[in-house]
Amino acid sequence: MSRVWLRTGEVARAAGVNNQTLRYYHRRGLLAEPSRSTGGHRLYPPETVTVLRVIKAAQRLGFTLEEVTELVDAGTHRHARSDHGLRGRATAKLAEVEQKIAGLQAVRRTLLAAIGAGCDDLTACATSPCCPLPFSELADGADDVTHD
Repeated sequence: MSRVWLRTGEVARAAGVNNQTLRYYHRRGLLAEPSRSTGGHRLYPPETVTVLRVIKAAQRLGFTLEEVTELVDAGTHRHARSDHGLRGRATAKLAEVEQKIAGLQAVRRTLLAAIGAGCDDLTACATSPCCPLPFSELADGADDVTHD
């Protein structure tokens, strides 16, 4: 039984990426170098579509391409430490996401307070003692900046 091979455009369409993305992932080492047809066309095994979908799913979860590369490397080297595998990386990514959520919730509370206080003029609000916006905190941080 002969194996089915896919050309670049077929793989890209099936995985929901463009041809340039596919070639970029090759350069980054995320995909194995494809075989070539006698006419010079790149030929991929069907599993390449799955690999591309996994890469895109990991990126949607917030992993950078560098992190995805490390996860793929850790998966191919079974002797790798567990903190470099998916569980360890996912735990670290979750902590990062929770930190971002906490920061966004603080921004949300401050904006709601500004709306509730009726802040309409940014300059006037900045000089008002009842302004909920953190102008004083920002001004305190300005002392840390050195000017040349």
